Amino acid sequence: MTDTLFFDNITQQLPRWVDKKAYSQIAVLVDEHTAVDCYPIISKLLPAHKVIHITSGEESKNLQTCTYIWQELTESQFDRKSLLINLGGGVIGDMGGFVAATYKRGIDFIQVPTTLLSQVDASIGGKLGIDFHGFKNHIGLFRDPQAVFIDSRFLNTLPTRELWSGFAEVIKHSLIADATLWNELLKTKPEQLNWKQIVPRAVSIKQKVVKADPQEKGVRKILNFGHTVGHALESYYLYTSQKLLHGEAIVLGMLTESFISWRLGLIKEEELVAIEDYLSKIYPQQMRFEIDAQTYADITQLMYQDKKNERGTIKMALLDAIGKAIFDQSVSASLIKESLLHQAQLQR
Repeated sequence: MTDTLFFDNITQQLPRWVDKKAYSQIAVLVDEHTAVDCYPIISKLLPAHKVIHITSGEESKNLQTCTYIWQELTESQFDRKSLLINLGGGVIGDMGGFVAATYKRGIDFIQVPTTLLSQVDASIGGKLGIDFHGFKNHIGLFRDPQAVFIDSRFLNTLPTRELWSGFAEVIKHSLIADATLWNELLKTKPEQLNWKQIVPRAVSIKQKVVKADPQEKGVRKILNFGHTVGHALESYYLYTSQKLLHGEAIVLGMLTESFISWRLGLIKEEELVAIEDYLSKIYPQQMRFEIDAQTYADITQLMYQDKKNERGTIKMALLDAIGKAIFDQSVSASLIKESLLHQAQLQR
């Protein structure tokens, strides 16, 4: 696991770090948003470099886009002593890291996460990958970046909806591993949240879990709480008018998987109600979805491709209490259906 984390001083830290490395060539991967809002912050901090533009969004996180990036590096004769800087959110970090880790059997890359989601979650832990045939992060590997540069000024460039999408991962971290943080979130008005304090705290939670299990053979699976259902919903709605951002899908996933945790006797009813009340308050507009027989069948089919599954059995990370999670919990299709129906009715 990379221990090279830098907070809130990128204008000094990034050029110093790059200067020490003497890379043969440098490329910066951006999308149409980070090219305008974030690249100007770092462009003058770097020596001569190439900028590679891709289209934002989960729809671009595929082999076709990877092929384009590989081709750009190849045509510019990037060798194995080159560096790729991933400037963006989770899509750019996941895909850019995957491209770097596989180009000529691996070149160095660093993450410069520009969204709250990527700062507290996606850029930490070395998980890289792309979607494949509608299945989320289906192709990928583990490879740590050389460094991660987290600067809160990038959060000022985010639309409100993107910011709260990222906040979902902060909530998840608190529910699975930090009851004190959860209680603090409950007592804090959303507009009073201090990102400079919250981001390092959320990062430290994930770092601790990843350090204990870098390859996700055991306890690291708790970080997937909300993601079995959430990833399926995100994939299902990706090409519809009701498209969900990643964090919004994870909110729905946390709600349904909290209900499953309660139904299995793992958490108390008052804990379930507290989770439902808080998430409903923070995400009132993004949490409405309809569930019918076909929708349920399609979503369940996506869940059967989840990477945590074993021998055709759906496995989830579930809550054992507020601030504590367990993993590799077998969940029946009937209970998943009950949880989805409960969530759909909850929002009416």
